[in-house]
Amino acid sequence: MAWTGEREIKNQLQKMWDKGAILAAIVSGESLFPLRIALKSPSSSELSTAFAAVQDWIAHWHAVRKIRVEMRDVQHRVIGSNQVPVAVWIDSQADALALIGKAPDAGRFQSILAITPLTLRPWLHKRPLKALALVADWPQLLSIVAWLDLHPRPQIYLRQMDLPGVHSKLIEAHRAVLAELFDLQLSPAVIDDSAHGVAGFCQRYGFLDKPLRVRYRVPSGTLFEQDVMLTAAAFAALELDVDYVFITENEINFLAFPALARSAVILGAGYGFEMLADARWLQQKALYYWGDIDSHGFAILDQLRLRFPSVRSLLMNELTLFRYQALWGHEPVPVRHDLPRLDAAETKVFNLLRDETLGATVRLEQEKIAYADLLAALAELSDGFTLKEET
Repeated sequence: MAWTGEREIKNQLQKMWDKGAILAAIVSGESLFPLRIALKSPSSSELSTAFAAVQDWIAHWHAVRKIRVEMRDVQHRVIGSNQVPVAVWIDSQADALALIGKAPDAGRFQSILAITPLTLRPWLHKRPLKALALVADWPQLLSIVAWLDLHPRPQIYLRQMDLPGVHSKLIEAHRAVLAELFDLQLSPAVIDDSAHGVAGFCQRYGFLDKPLRVRYRVPSGTLFEQDVMLTAAAFAALELDVDYVFITENEINFLAFPALARSAVILGAGYGFEMLADARWLQQKALYYWGDIDSHGFAILDQLRLRFPSVRSLLMNELTLFRYQALWGHEPVPVRHDLPRLDAAETKVFNLLRDETLGATVRLEQEKIAYADLLAALAELSDGFTLKEET
């Protein structure tokens, strides 16, 4: 029989819990109960064809604790008038929690609510289940928020925050949550709104961050290349006396990049390019990017052009892609959105990959390209572009 059972009622209450509605109502003081839930009840014909089953179903509902049953008369021409359940009522939040076994969790949430300042309660209302998952760390997170409110933009490393029970790993693990709490608690005047996300956490709230670093190589006087790592600030002030700058993502390609006259090669770091943001002198150089021929390689190139519009791609073309068809692989999660800063030739290759015209998630990794093809591509860039030869 398809009549509503106790399990369906509990499932509806569980869905309310899983959406956070019951806990959110605790924060707001909203009243969700008494709650009426309609039942699929036996029809008039079923009263006569399955009378014993109907009687058992009715008796079961009257035996269920924490539920009030709403009855109505059902008339039948043979057996007359019968009282049948048509709905159940959950009269209180406590009854609902008891039915789904969530009373202990609700108690822990109320303990969180009791120690949370009014300024931060909107977060509890928005993310009650997340807060419940953080019950063990919640007092420490509140102490971090209170400390930063008293010491805005402290200009210290997270490791230097000295609070009982608080360590840098706790902060690192909960940066996203802390950011939302800080935004509620702190004055907008002490928040750097130009920085966002986990990567911009320290800048946004005035902590010192691990300095960005740039790793690059330039030919030395003996024709071997020097391998140098500088902070982004030091690199920005460097203004290398070169004409050509190459950015490559693969470390082996970076290390094996041929020594070229008046050139430098930089090891890329995927998306972002924050480490190069202040190196404005790069705008005056012939800048080339060499990445994988896959959707992410083109997406990184597209993003790099936000900072350096004149950057050109190297060995990221249709000819190279098809030359190495036997070495194609597959990228796990391709980029699907448009990349407006690619040129026409690059867009053609990107669309071939994105639209899977050549097969599912095709990619050609840059390290699979022969070294001789790299040398040939570099030699074609300029008549005066001379490969240095080691002696």
